[in-house]
Amino acid sequence: MKPMPIIGWDVGGAHLKAVLLDAQGNVEQVVQAPCPLWQGLHMLEQAIEEVLKKFNLSSALHAITMTGELVDLFASRQSGVYEISRVMHARLNGHKNYYIGGQGGGLSNFVSMDEVNTYWQAIASANWLASATFVAKHVTHGVLIDMGSTSTDFILISNHELICQGFTDATRMQTEELVYTGLIRTPLMAITQKITFQNTETSIAAEYFSTTADVYRLTGDLSEKHDMANTADGKEKSQLASARRIARMIGRDVDDAPMHDWQELAQSFKKLQISRLREVAKKQLARLHSAENISIIGAGAGHRVVREMALDMGLTYKAASDLVHHAHLESDAKDWINVCLPAYAVARLALLQNAQ
Repeated sequence: MKPMPIIGWDVGGAHLKAVLLDAQGNVEQVVQAPCPLWQGLHMLEQAIEEVLKKFNLSSALHAITMTGELVDLFASRQSGVYEISRVMHARLNGHKNYYIGGQGGGLSNFVSMDEVNTYWQAIASANWLASATFVAKHVTHGVLIDMGSTSTDFILISNHELICQGFTDATRMQTEELVYTGLIRTPLMAITQKITFQNTETSIAAEYFSTTADVYRLTGDLSEKHDMANTADGKEKSQLASARRIARMIGRDVDDAPMHDWQELAQSFKKLQISRLREVAKKQLARLHSAENISIIGAGAGHRVVREMALDMGLTYKAASDLVHHAHLESDAKDWINVCLPAYAVARLALLQNAQ
């Protein structure tokens, strides 16, 4: 059979991520498209079409992983896995493989559409496992921290092996290997109940007025190209509009203080979120028997925030894209691989399996 290009797909609840590899495994293109899946499966269909137009391929081998089954569009996670898989199967030309992680031995197994319902529990939210399996091949000891738009994954690695306490969303949330705080979509009321503004402690409104995207726009940590999700009020993403939304969180108007004060407030929210992530990272790293040559590997839209956290902890930092050894990769493509790591990883795993 003639070698085919491979597309790795990561179907999230807010974004669709896709990475195109040539038949030799070289990165050709990396694309992320907005996909607010809770609004309906038509959003996934639109996002798929947007990606395929950019890739411009008649057919490919498709490797698919997901987390989108958790959105409240679906009555259950099982129905979510099936419905997402059904749309992918209908919209893609070529052979479709659905990632099931460690089911059946190993960590790089796939099933066909006919087997999706049988293996739905292994398919559900397995994208982190694809990423971690790839990273563990290149890292001896450390923790992969993938800070996405909505949540952050912590996966411990020891002697190139994954040391996981949980494999489902539920168990990973119990062990804090999955923490629901992210760079873009986290409501600020989930960060803290109190914060200091102009040297005075104040309570936070329990309202969906503002998200972490507003924080990171004001701190300069969120690039425009990654800023795809809607704002809390559905309005613009300027510095002024972001400050206006943050001001509402403490019962104020943006005109009540100069922009510098709102930027300081954003920095305070950032410090609180990073403090939470740092404590979880320490908790995970405490399970390592070896304290030598420990690295933090950063991925996701918040990989620069993870880098800042690693340096504060005095640990070696590596971006996930540094593990992708393709000399022709430009800096923009490397940045997108960090953001879309599960899509790249699942494509690599499919390539390896296809070669066996």
